[in-house]
Amino acid sequence: MSQFPKKLVKLITNRKKEDTFRQLSSSNGLIDFLSNDYLGFATNENLFSKTFQLLLNQGVASNGSGGSRLLSGNHMFYGELENLLVSFYKADAALVFNSGYDANMGFFSAVPQRGDFIFYDEFIHASIREGIRMSNAKAYSFSHNDLKSLKEKIDLNLNRNDGSVDSDIYIVTESIFSMDGDSPDLREFVSFSKQNGYRLIVDEAHAVGLKGTSGEGLVAHLGLEKVIFARTVTFGKAFGCHGAAILGSPELTEYLVNFAKPFIYTTAITPHTLATIITAHTFFKELGTEAKERLEENISFLKNQVTAQHLNDRFLASESAIQSCVISGAKNVKIVSKKLMDKGFNVKSILSPTVPEGQERLRICVHSYNSKEEIGLLIKLLSSYL
Repeated sequence: MSQFPKKLVKLITNRKKEDTFRQLSSSNGLIDFLSNDYLGFATNENLFSKTFQLLLNQGVASNGSGGSRLLSGNHMFYGELENLLVSFYKADAALVFNSGYDANMGFFSAVPQRGDFIFYDEFIHASIREGIRMSNAKAYSFSHNDLKSLKEKIDLNLNRNDGSVDSDIYIVTESIFSMDGDSPDLREFVSFSKQNGYRLIVDEAHAVGLKGTSGEGLVAHLGLEKVIFARTVTFGKAFGCHGAAILGSPELTEYLVNFAKPFIYTTAITPHTLATIITAHTFFKELGTEAKERLEENISFLKNQVTAQHLNDRFLASESAIQSCVISGAKNVKIVSKKLMDKGFNVKSILSPTVPEGQERLRICVHSYNSKEEIGLLIKLLSSYL
């Protein structure tokens, strides 16, 4: 076997020197303040049982899909699921992808065209950045959740690049950001986009299941679904399974089926996964409403504990299940994380380049199944270590 490329060895060596080297690890047996399973659906036995019953009732015993959706993989559950998603999220059309990463890659690599412009929040998810990188449109970031910065970037770059009347302008944000846990003022972003004929795209990965009376996400909860060009919803977080969907117009769905490569050339997800997504949405009120209330109580309790331990200056402002404690420096945050793990708490450090250098942090995910005792002890220990 040939020697591993020297350039790649150097990159790995640098990661180790900088204390930003990533490794896979097991978290079995630790108290979960790490996963995105906010409502406990991933381990909900009732959900598992209802999914299995759905498969039995439909006589489905397939292990896999056998091909892409355009070949042999377009299982009957897809139609049922996409119709359900349209109703659940108050959308006009829905197209299921294998993951949120695939959905964002597919959308942004295919939809914005040469001559178009994309303006995206500086803290946008990596999947969107990668999709934008593959696009032929010009792309510019604006300051986090800052509408004034967005306006300035649009004025500056449209004038400098002589944006034509045929140019489409795409604005991209998230309803809850995955590392900070905060939200933009979506009403302001919608109003600005609507006034100027711009197309707004919102990633709702960390909002669906949590926001809205029925878990429909922040966009539909605010009644903005009809004035947003596209939404990404994912099922691997609050819904405890896997997969994602792009919500938009029937024309957008038709276009993505024809031009989104991660959709066209990927083996379709399994019937069992589709059945799990259907079950998670169908029985959300039965399985999720109480869990959602407990989660909201736990978020409030954690924030009160943070105040009681005089840690407010360490925590980023967030009303969501994502609570970030900033501990600058990769080495420093990893030390605190290790101490917490030694005490049985699964809280991992988030390092650069995932977050900006100097903004390294503990990303604490609150769940419906965390007890008040666990939350209180976590924050007390964290206070003592800081």
